[in-house]
Order: sequence, then C-alpha cells, then structure tokens
Amino acid sequence: MQQPSKSRSQAFTLFRPHALEEIPQIYTWFEEMRTQQPVFYDERMHLWQVFRYEDVSTVITDYNRFSSQAFGATGSFLKDTLVATDPPDHRKLRNLVNQAFTPRAVARLSDSITRITQELLDKVRPQGKMDIVSDFAFPLPAKVIAELLGVPPEDWDIFQRWARVDSSDPALARQNGGRSMQEEMSDYFARLLEERRRTPREDLISALSTAEVDGERLSEYDLVKFCTLLLAAGQETTKNLIANAVVCFTDFPDRMERLIREPALMPTAVEEVLRYLPPVWFLFRQTRTDLELAGYHIPANQTLLAWTASANRDPAQFPDPDRFDIEREPNRHLAFGHGIHFCVGAPLARLEARIALPMMLEQLKNLQRVEGFPIMVNTGIVFVIRSLPVTFQPR
Repeated sequence: MQQPSKSRSQAFTLFRPHALEEIPQIYTWFEEMRTQQPVFYDERMHLWQVFRYEDVSTVITDYNRFSSQAFGATGSFLKDTLVATDPPDHRKLRNLVNQAFTPRAVARLSDSITRITQELLDKVRPQGKMDIVSDFAFPLPAKVIAELLGVPPEDWDIFQRWARVDSSDPALARQNGGRSMQEEMSDYFARLLEERRRTPREDLISALSTAEVDGERLSEYDLVKFCTLLLAAGQETTKNLIANAVVCFTDFPDRMERLIREPALMPTAVEEVLRYLPPVWFLFRQTRTDLELAGYHIPANQTLLAWTASANRDPAQFPDPDRFDIEREPNRHLAFGHGIHFCVGAPLARLEARIALPMMLEQLKNLQRVEGFPIMVNTGIVFVIRSLPVTFQPR
C-alpha cells in the first residue's frame, strides 16, 4: 500500500488572486501530480488532494464512501443545501430542482436570454469597447435568474448586489448594517415566498411556494436555502463560463474565426471551454469510513479536495488534453461534477452560453483583449475573472 508524500510543496496558493499568465504553470503542476503523486496529503491545509480523472470521478460520484457534507463545513452559505447533502435528504431537494429546471422550463427562457443579450450588446456596440465581466457576463445570467425566480423589477438593485458576490467569496458572511448578506437574502426570499402564496404569478417563486415533494410541502427553511443556492448556481457558473470562453476565443483567434463562420459548432465549443478552462476547479468531499483510493489508505472523516480542473486535462481520458479543440468529441469533462450532485445550474449555463456567445461574436467584429491589462483571477472553488476589457469595431 502506498504512503502519501508529505513534503511536496504546492505550486501555488489557493484562495488568492493570480495573474492569468500563471494559470499554465498550475496546469503543469497538475500534470506532475497526476504522474508522481495522484493522491497527496497536504499537511498545511489538513486535507487530501486528488488529481487523476478516474480517481476524481470516483470521489465526486461515490456518495456511499465520499460524503458531500464537507461542503457544508466550508461556509454557512452552502450548509443544508443540495450541494452539501447526501441521500436520502438529497433526493428530496433534487426533486425540487427538477421542478425548477425541467427541459421545458429552461427552453422557455430562450426568448428572454436572446432579448437580454441583445439589450446588453446594443449598449456597448457604439463604444467599441467594454468589460466582458461587468458589462456582459455578469448582468446576463443575473437578469435571467431574476426573471426565472420572479424578482420584481424594483428589487433589481439589491438582487444585483447579491449576485455580484461569487458563491465561494467570504463576503457572503460579511456584515452589512449589522446583518450578514446571508441573513438579508434569507429574509428577502421568505417574504417573497409568502407574498407569492397570497398572490401567485407565472414565476418560479410562485411554483416553489406551493411545491410538494412526495406529497409533502417543503419547509420554509428548505425553500429559502434553495432560492439562495439558485441565485449562485443560476448566475455564477454562467458568468464565469462566458468570461472564460472569451479568454479561450481570444487566445485562439483561428478557432474564434471558425466559430464566426460556423456558429453551429458553438455547442461543442462551449463543452471544450468547460473542459479546458472550467468555471469550477475543485469539489470537496469527506470520507465516511477508512478506505483505499488508487492504492492510498485514507482514514475516515478526512476532507478531500478533488481537482476537477486537473481531471479535465488527464491524457488518460482526453487525447492531446492541452489542445483547445472546439470539435472535441466525446468530451466527458467533469466541469459540472458527476452523478447525483451534477451542477444545478448546468442546463441554464449551457443554454445561455450557446445563445449569447454566437450573438457576441457575430455582432462585435474584430473582438480582441486589451493588451497590457493585468487580468487577475481568483482560484478558489470557482475560477473567477474579475475584469476582462476588450475592444471591437464600433457600430
């Protein structure tokens, strides 16, 4: 049985800003770890790190051995949500998700996504420049999820403030006038749910206010936690997917030109962005019992960090993994997780990206990143580009 090395230093530090130019070094480190130390105990962080596709897939899929309750320990925002629960409680919450994200419900949003995308593009086209994050990638999914939930237009400002905080950001726990943002959100959604029970509308909040799972109404607590999770899952993933797509397209202008000529390739290109530069880089799990993983013994109640970003570049699963291939098929990436904890917002993120990105490329001619601008990213659970200025031909 192999024993984990405890002396290897990490190639970088989590939860701090990095320059975009540093990201290839991180992928080089992933490659070294997959080859030399695929299961690694980090004494500084007191957790195990997992790097290979097969092992990462096992960790995030096998809920009988690896519990998702580890997510609840990373921050109160995720506690008791779908992300941090295991069966049987997980099934109840997943059934609620299925009511929210049915294929028909998501498809109904296509017209809204197209309309909001066009409104955002119309604002910037005469200027010949914009910040992809603040002018497009953030407001698009935030407005879409607000419409899906049924947030009143007069509440957009406060909703926008919440949406600007990514789901892994400690700002969720910061005090605002003596109250945390989490408390603020919980109170707001509780009031909105009660209002929709009295006066239902054609929106998700109204549907949730009377939703039943297995013949039982969900508790107010479960519904409020679901709404706050939906805010993050419904917009954070899409925001980062769109920003990451623009990075990939501008890094590989020949692929971007081909997508302009052949927009039908966008669905496979979106999947390749998710693999090549994913919005989520790792997932937490906790061992339920003593177990073996890839020949390494791991005791019970240990926290594991499963590097989905590393798994997505594993040559055992993806031929020529460092090539950005917009026609890559099959593409069984783990960007949205796998199994029962597959990302709540995945269908909506895919739909928004497949609609918005072709419209952007078609209407913003000669799209280029601004040279010399330092692009900083946060590499926590979520890969967040804070600012991404671009130029294009004004119209």
